[in-house]
Amino acid sequence: MYSLEELFCSVDDFCQDFKAEWKKNLLKQKKSRCRARQLSLSEIMTIEIAFHLSAYKNFKTFYLEVVTRYWRRAFPKLVSYNRFVEWKPSMLIPLMAYLRSQLKRSTGIGFIDSTSLKVCHNRRISSHKVFAGIAKRGKTSVGWFYGFKLHLAINHRGELLNVALTAGNVDDRKPVRELLKQQYGYFFGDKGYISAALARDLRDSNVILITKFKKGMKNKLMTMLDRQLLRKRAIVESVIDQLKNISQIEHSRHRSPTNFVVNLLAGLIAYCHRPKKPSIALDDLFLSASN
Repeated sequence: MYSLEELFCSVDDFCQDFKAEWKKNLLKQKKSRCRARQLSLSEIMTIEIAFHLSAYKNFKTFYLEVVTRYWRRAFPKLVSYNRFVEWKPSMLIPLMAYLRSQLKRSTGIGFIDSTSLKVCHNRRISSHKVFAGIAKRGKTSVGWFYGFKLHLAINHRGELLNVALTAGNVDDRKPVRELLKQQYGYFFGDKGYISAALARDLRDSNVILITKFKKGMKNKLMTMLDRQLLRKRAIVESVIDQLKNISQIEHSRHRSPTNFVVNLLAGLIAYCHRPKKPSIALDDLFLSASN
């Protein structure tokens, strides 16, 4: 379980530093009336992230049944649901920066993968307007979809190292160089990441990419430890499962691209705050590989 107080303190500490730095870098514009909101930025962000930490699948239900009923003392100046939704776009840049502050460092052993983020059912693609010209048709191992791809890099503790968002038709290998920038060690992926040029470029950046072999490929010598770690690649699939089914990063009810990104960022941040994450016991693997 998470603590609402601890979550708010973490977000508020970040916002204090972020807002001061943000104002310095804003372009000078004509003076305009800036009406103060009833809720602070840190309160808005806390409520949004808390939804993704809850068991609720619908934000409106969560806001009306939990926030307005039981959190009045924590947020005494609470506003209506409609007003809160109007404020969601203002969280976009702060959530991006906050997520960046929550990403962890490489441990020398990592995993990469991508997952689809559908924005509508395939039968409604022709009539879909919210993401027209932005979302694209893509294909995964389970079939075609319309939307985006989320690319993840995690360490063996299940902690997020980096994320990237692309259109649904982008090749999985394309964002890998940027995804693993400033990382080091061994990273394991599926057959979709096979590329001699990519592996060579990553090697120059102190990253060794190890993938499974396709049929007909010349088999290369691989250590027992590398083989065992390849079998543990399901850890990244477990992370994706938690992001989709617990943190609710995917649904087809978005009414604007901005709110789609806000929902995604808050879900990723919520995962970062979860105390228990899928992990691998490396000591046991090293011991079995040496025997």
